[in-house]
Amino acid sequence: MMKPHSFHIPVMGIGFTLDTPLKVSHYGIDSVISLVDDILIERLRKMYCEKYEMEYNEITESTPDYRAKRITAYLNLIKILAEKKFEELKNGSISSDEIRRYISMLPDASRIKKEFNHTMLNGNFNKWIKENLSIGSIDVNIMTKVDRENYIGEERLSFEYNDAHAALRGYANSDLNSSLVLSAGINPSLYSYITHFDDFYPDRDNNIKKKIVLKVSDYRSALIQGKFLAKKGLWISEFRIESGLNCGGHAFATDGFLLGPILAEFRDKRKELVELLHEIFIKALSDINRIIPEKVLPVRVSAQGGVGTAREHQFLIDHYKIDSVGWGTPFLLVPEATSVDKITLNQLAEAKEDDLYLSNISPLGIPFNTLRGNTKDIERLYFISKGRPGSSCPKEYVSSNNKEFTEKGICTASRQYQFLKLQELDKEELTAEEHKIKFEKVVEKSCICVGLGTSTLLVNNLDTKIEGVGVSICPGPNLAYFPKIMSLKEITDHIYGRLSVITRTDRPHMFIKELQVYIAYLGNKIEETKLSMSDKHNKYYLTFVNNLKEGINYYKKLFAEMGETFEEKRSGILIELDDNMKRLDNLLMEISNHSKRIAV
Repeated sequence: MMKPHSFHIPVMGIGFTLDTPLKVSHYGIDSVISLVDDILIERLRKMYCEKYEMEYNEITESTPDYRAKRITAYLNLIKILAEKKFEELKNGSISSDEIRRYISMLPDASRIKKEFNHTMLNGNFNKWIKENLSIGSIDVNIMTKVDRENYIGEERLSFEYNDAHAALRGYANSDLNSSLVLSAGINPSLYSYITHFDDFYPDRDNNIKKKIVLKVSDYRSALIQGKFLAKKGLWISEFRIESGLNCGGHAFATDGFLLGPILAEFRDKRKELVELLHEIFIKALSDINRIIPEKVLPVRVSAQGGVGTAREHQFLIDHYKIDSVGWGTPFLLVPEATSVDKITLNQLAEAKEDDLYLSNISPLGIPFNTLRGNTKDIERLYFISKGRPGSSCPKEYVSSNNKEFTEKGICTASRQYQFLKLQELDKEELTAEEHKIKFEKVVEKSCICVGLGTSTLLVNNLDTKIEGVGVSICPGPNLAYFPKIMSLKEITDHIYGRLSVITRTDRPHMFIKELQVYIAYLGNKIEETKLSMSDKHNKYYLTFVNNLKEGINYYKKLFAEMGETFEEKRSGILIELDDNMKRLDNLLMEISNHSKRIAV
């Protein structure tokens, strides 16, 4: 059965989409759950068991393999509850509000929508509903590099008890028939561990119960990771392309490669990619005596990051042959779909461009899109003012990321690390200005592994005694153009062009916005190294600029050719492209001047 919608809701933060499938899957909408925080997952399981009067048996930290078991139990619960809501919807009468709501949110070109009225008058309504309506997929996300080692006392446990490995096992042992979204790059140990579970392999009917989705930023990454998995007999059912910088949460910048050219490469090489991976996949299945599919398995390609209008949505589908478009950031303003507390929700609705920025607050050392003045930032600054910077680190999910001071590893956002780092800093012979700069770099790290889940506790009136009430939030730059809190019906109508919730007329096209963000990112990098620019920096910056220039030339040709699609905006887009080319020329001069000055 074809998917009813041409969009999906990507994973957002740790808690914002943790129960989204329970809110939207009965309307046929796909969404993604984060598997980072098993403590939060267990608390939500308890809450929903009590709400729906279901038996709850606590899985404590004394339970062997508790992390994986908590995840399995929660996913099975969400599956049961979501399917129950869907069955109730399907069993509704011909005048059911829920059925009408399901149908009304579908794209106008949907076959199901077109057949609905005819079936009401002439057909077997209940039979038609059961045969044509489908539930949204309950997918899960594992950020591959968030793979903390775990211990019992001082004894380090074997690799399969690492956080990402345990999360994978939790999903693999669940009853879900859905997809595992792998993000943040390749983790060879984790990818190899997938081979331990039968659900990731095709059955005799050519079906894969648990599909693999790779979130990638370019074609090269897709090819490398796809071949790695295919050699193990694992099929990639979807490549999910995300803008390097024009996205929410952690931002994995490319070397200046822009989304449009990347999508074009996927479109043009899609058949070649699938054939190559299929050949490797079949050989690997034969080598390990697994069932070999009778035909090439399907591969979907989706895209996300910065899309904001119905025209952009449909353009990605029509021009780049995208199967699904991810709408993330705007859904943070939809309480019917995501869990965002009232204070943060109002901050998001009022946010402008300057309130949204690419920060260095993530202890993972990866640029992180966030909202200026979020309540976690306020909490962080309060502790700094009291002379106690850093977090108590109650959950330690990224505690393995630094072993500078300890053998076990501690998080750079933790109070322990920042205390030790500042002690070390005080021993250096620095000017007041140098000390200030280095001090701020140490204390800017924020406890996002707690902050990105706290909102879920606040929305559900759960105790925040351990975590505190500070909320980290991770919208992309696109949020600035969405001015209000929306209903689920409003956002779907916006996606499909039945209404527009964007009232501003100055929103740049998503490709232009990404270009602007990349140029700003490059400018900041050049500024950071202007006093110490090496040949390596110089070479990197020149490659970055050249890739951006190639992207601009691609867009000039694209928008010139797509006259009818962008008629009223085309002249403005072309002017923007020329202006950004001039900005790049200015950056080239800066690079040259800094290099000459250092050489002298």
